[in-house]
Amino acid sequence: MTTAIQLSPQDTIERGLDLAAAAGASGCVVLVAETSSANLRWANNTLTTNGAMRGSTVTVIATVGAGEGTAAGVVGRSSTTDSSLGELVSAAVAAARESSPAEDARPLVDGTVSPDWDAEPDETSVNVYGDFAPALGEALRKAGQENRWLYGFADHEVVTLYVGSSTGLRLRQSLPRGFVSATGKSGDLSQSAWVGAATRDFSDIDPLAIDTELNRRLGWAGRTVSVDASRHPTVLPPAAVADLVTFLYWRLEGRDAYEGRSVFSKPSGGTRIGDVLSPHPIGLRSDPNLSGLETFPFAVARSSGGSSSVFDNGLTLSATDWIRGGKLENLMQSRFTADLTGAPAVTPSIDNYVLSVDGATGTTDDLVAGLDHGLLLTCLWYIRVVDPQTLLLTGLTRDGVYLVEGGEVTGAVNNFRFNESPVDLLARFTAAGATVPSFSREWGDDFSRTATPPLLVPDFNMSSVSQAS
Repeated sequence: MTTAIQLSPQDTIERGLDLAAAAGASGCVVLVAETSSANLRWANNTLTTNGAMRGSTVTVIATVGAGEGTAAGVVGRSSTTDSSLGELVSAAVAAARESSPAEDARPLVDGTVSPDWDAEPDETSVNVYGDFAPALGEALRKAGQENRWLYGFADHEVVTLYVGSSTGLRLRQSLPRGFVSATGKSGDLSQSAWVGAATRDFSDIDPLAIDTELNRRLGWAGRTVSVDASRHPTVLPPAAVADLVTFLYWRLEGRDAYEGRSVFSKPSGGTRIGDVLSPHPIGLRSDPNLSGLETFPFAVARSSGGSSSVFDNGLTLSATDWIRGGKLENLMQSRFTADLTGAPAVTPSIDNYVLSVDGATGTTDDLVAGLDHGLLLTCLWYIRVVDPQTLLLTGLTRDGVYLVEGGEVTGAVNNFRFNESPVDLLARFTAAGATVPSFSREWGDDFSRTATPPLLVPDFNMSSVSQAS
């Protein structure tokens, strides 16, 4: 009986490349992602579960042919041993031979070797919660004493990615990522509030501070007020801004804009690069080396799409201004789409962004204090596209919409369905605060490396009252 041997990431890549060459592939890229994660979950003021997991995925990108006649086959699996790797590589080579030449075919990225290429994958464990868990226990006890209920989830993961290619590429990058999502409910369960935060290592997350904010918001809900659907002056905290701007960020695809399918398309044809999107000095910027928001410094593509190409794996990423001074500077471009659209630069997507307003200072509370009458909208959910041409979105409010009167929060109001375009909001807001790290309620589980300011929108469109709770 033959025992399957689990290969190291480096051995998986070297053997996979050799097998691809032996099978007749003209080129090959192998990506191995090792994931280590640990989580905590709590409900009804009690820690309910905790656990640690490990996982591995292997993706083989095989190419056949040469130049513009190159076809690519991509096959991935969640776990690979020495005995199954050959099947995976054979499947990728076969897929390439059965495919038409890829329109995005380009030479594979030239070889660069990471100095820590030989290092083992990094890991996390429940020890990452060494300070967080005791403080969480204190918050849970406090909530019970005050007749409140706490629910939530904390997750920490470390992904170590290895990328190797037939052109000599040998890249290794380890990235930590964590978040906490917490909900508080009143003793009778009639009111709820939510607070979330992203982190790299949980050293900067204070459960007692989160509980204090939840308790403050539940206190606001001691009075409830019915408010009609309409356009209301509305303060959006950084989390709610991230709910909307993350969707905008994902739609910065150069090809879609060039082919007339997005809000960044010109009616006369081509893209809106160079157009002023906002009269305000806003900036939307990505940089793989942003402090606290660090991400992969090279392109990672397991499939080709509007702004990505499997041929670009390993391409070095650099700081990119998407919007600067209110003007659209760049759209996401692979080498192929940059040539197709005549873009000024090859600017692949980067797994983070910072939205800022030059000169803006202050907090969400400062914006509330300056509002005579309006709403404070803490988070959104179930966001969907209504019209790609304007990026009109619809969705629901959740876990905390509050009435502001005379610069103070005076009660909680009913939920709404909203209809808004984040592109329009960036042109219409009338006040902004300082940019801070933010965590989107809707998208943060998958995309948490964001920083956004609070905004005051004078006419946020609450299109109808919702019964959602």
